[in-house]
Amino acid sequence: MSAYDERPWLALYGDQPADHTLEFDNALDMYRAGLARDPAGVALRYFDGSITRSELDELSDGLARGLLAHGFAPGDRLAVYLQNVPQFVIAMVAAWKAGGVMVSINPMSRERELSYLLKDSGATVLVALEALYDQVGRAVVPGTDVRLVLTTSELEFQTRADERLFAGMTRRRHEGTTDFSEFIAEHRGEAPPPVDLGLDDVAFLTYTSGTTGVPKGAMNTHRNVVFTAQVYRDWARVGRGSVVFGLAPLFHITGLIGHVAVSMLVPTPLVLAYRFEPQVVLDALVEHRPTFTVGAITAFRALLNAPGFDRDQFRSFTSIYSGGAAISPTAEKAFLAATGTQVHNVYGLTETTSPMTMAPFGAPAPVDPTSGALSVGVPIPNTIVRIQDDDGQDLPLGEVGEIVADGPQVVSGYWGKPDETAANLPGGALKSGDVGFMNAEGWVFIVDRKKDMINASGYKVWPREVEDVLAEHPAVREAAVVGVPDEKRGETVKAFVSVTPGATVTPEELIAHCKERMAAYKYPRIVVLLDELPKTVTGKILRRELRG
Repeated sequence: MSAYDERPWLALYGDQPADHTLEFDNALDMYRAGLARDPAGVALRYFDGSITRSELDELSDGLARGLLAHGFAPGDRLAVYLQNVPQFVIAMVAAWKAGGVMVSINPMSRERELSYLLKDSGATVLVALEALYDQVGRAVVPGTDVRLVLTTSELEFQTRADERLFAGMTRRRHEGTTDFSEFIAEHRGEAPPPVDLGLDDVAFLTYTSGTTGVPKGAMNTHRNVVFTAQVYRDWARVGRGSVVFGLAPLFHITGLIGHVAVSMLVPTPLVLAYRFEPQVVLDALVEHRPTFTVGAITAFRALLNAPGFDRDQFRSFTSIYSGGAAISPTAEKAFLAATGTQVHNVYGLTETTSPMTMAPFGAPAPVDPTSGALSVGVPIPNTIVRIQDDDGQDLPLGEVGEIVADGPQVVSGYWGKPDETAANLPGGALKSGDVGFMNAEGWVFIVDRKKDMINASGYKVWPREVEDVLAEHPAVREAAVVGVPDEKRGETVKAFVSVTPGATVTPEELIAHCKERMAAYKYPRIVVLLDELPKTVTGKILRRELRG
């Protein structure tokens, strides 16, 4: 038995049990239990519109019956190409009621990407926003297995039509498509027949970002979904009376679990605001007074820097978690000072169905004195996290290696890719691709992605450490560091920085700032100032685009 099997982190759990028993046999039963507890309660809030749990049930029943009438069969895939709108949740539940699998697609996907995702998943149904179908989908669908296209609008289920998001938008029908609401109306009031879903059946396919190759469809099972929903409920203290704010995109694993699944389980209202627009979000926080959310630190930083930000906008929150992008100690302190609320870390991947480690509620994460990294938490219940070398051997506590996770949240594999499954999930444990270490208490610290390591004159430089030092400068809003070719050093360190509004700084000043605080081989030799750093829709900074 290694030090990891002894679970040194258990002492940090407080009143949280070390092991969770699954409360449901599948995610659909989880949803139905929430419905039974509060049928008249609000399930979804969308601007000035709301949908109760019983209404959500009727809508998803009608959609499921319609799907079955059009040949949808157990195990079939339904793809959703939507923003954060109620139709996303309706389609998810309907897919389960019809015995199928939901495929979540990034609404930023263009023709090449959408074509690949539809073909790879073998989806037979596509639910898309009218504008997305018009701009992208119509050119793609004919070459796929999609037999039924349901289109809908972001203007449905609300009447406000905020011009900051919806200016100039109108409804438009497209040839070869069927209106989502009309399709449901044909079968509303009809209940679909019972389905037999097991814990090991796939609930949805979520695609990896494809940074190291083509995107892979992670098979998130009903076991994965039920387990991680319970973890969010218990660790983030989401209970009856809570209100969840959908800050993260619903297509992303964070939104699927940290927003949709946990709101179904508790049950509690989920507030949606179409897509992330800082001032719209700030207004929604005042209107709906949510108590919990989880999102990328880049999104939180954008809110703090938005015109009109006020501490009062965050006063209803009792629990805030951040994942998807590393948090520097400076950013954590700045958030607490600005909002009065402690942001807690959660770390996970698509393949861990969101959480693998979390900071226990109410416990500020420690900072490693050597690297300056803020801990991403301790392993959640039923989960063993190991640090391993390139040969898959456990390293001693405190040593740096690849983070490997094993637990009920780890996916069963990648859709249609047995070789990738064997390589990345050997024996069912996930090789994360992230490099980090665990201290003697069990706190996990991420150093960086393996592929992002910079080799400068034979020395290892981890971009995140340089980024954290840059973040300490008061003029720095965001920073990203990459390695670039250098004749003398092999690689050298290059930083891209966006500046805090109203501040001024020169590249030379930032280089000097780092030089004073870091070993000679680590500090950046080149600093480029940008208005904005490139990011994914989930807020992760795209280093690959900065490498050029």
